[in-house]
Amino acid sequence: MLNHYETVFIVTPVLSESQIKETVKKFRDFITENRGEVVHEDDWGLRKLAYPIQKKTTGFYHLIEFKSEGEFIKKLEIQYRRDERIIRFLTFRMDKHAVEYAEKRRSNK
Repeated sequence: MLNHYETVFIVTPVLSESQIKETVKKFRDFITENRGEVVHEDDWGLRKLAYPIQKKTTGFYHLIEFKSEGEFIKKLEIQYRRDERIIRFLTFRMDKHAVEYAEKRRSNK
């Protein structure tokens, strides 16, 4: 059975727009290549960080909602850690209430 996940990652602000798109594509492709299914994506754009990370005060936030097997998350997080363009990431498993809320939020947009 596939679990529902949401992952948010912050890309370093020093990249060009095409480099940011390439970074996002890399992680989206990584999910689908590992039998994951992307449900929804949201580009939050450039945001101010709550505190400086690696001397940066802003970063490009990107959210991907996807379905995959639990073992895949470890692989995904290793990829984030190996990529110097990613300054922070968070992945969590969504319960049915979080899934319903995300669907409702999308339909209201």
